[in-house]
Amino acid sequence: MTTIRVLIADDQRLVREGLAVLLDAQPGIEVVGQAVDGAAAVDAAGELWPDIVLMDVRMPVLDGVAAAERLTVSGNPAKIIMLTTFDLDEYVYAALRAGASGFLLKDASASALAEAIRVVTRGEAMLAPSVTRRLLAEIARRPPGRRPELAPPARLTARETTVLTLIARGLSNAEIAAELVISEQTVKTHVGRVLDKLRLRDRTQAAIYAYETGLVRPG
Repeated sequence: MTTIRVLIADDQRLVREGLAVLLDAQPGIEVVGQAVDGAAAVDAAGELWPDIVLMDVRMPVLDGVAAAERLTVSGNPAKIIMLTTFDLDEYVYAALRAGASGFLLKDASASALAEAIRVVTRGEAMLAPSVTRRLLAEIARRPPGRRPELAPPARLTARETTVLTLIARGLSNAEIAAELVISEQTVKTHVGRVLDKLRLRDRTQAAIYAYETGLVRPG
């Protein structure tokens, strides 16, 4: 089993060390570094190349949202899970748009934290229902965005477009396979092509893309 390498970024020492102890005790997960602020997290990620960065939203020097954006722009492949005290944090939309793959409460259990890391490592989204509702509400009040830096949906085939809409509805690969009466492996292939053609990092980014471009409308 491949070990998942994790970097923890939080300005509170007790939180960082507590999370490190919890995660190091989980099978298949190794904490490879800790950072005291967003700027240090970006530097550490560039040196350590972790698979996952657990990033606190509110940090000095550079906050978690800005740090996530810098990592994304830099091309660092690390997936980012934002840590927050409140599941309805006002930074949810900005953080996900910046490249974060999910949100997790700081008081999550060790097993929930480990599962979130494994889910995001697989390229899936990790969002609490309340966070998802806030995200969709934020997107609903905005007009469909024009994003010239992203590939247009027209590049997708009809089947890939359908898969994208189902991702945006929150369906898993197994559920998409059942909906379309195809194999789960075929779904994985379609999802990979969607992400590649639209130059998106993961399913979370794909869902945001679908809503922002108006391909799927909330509700």
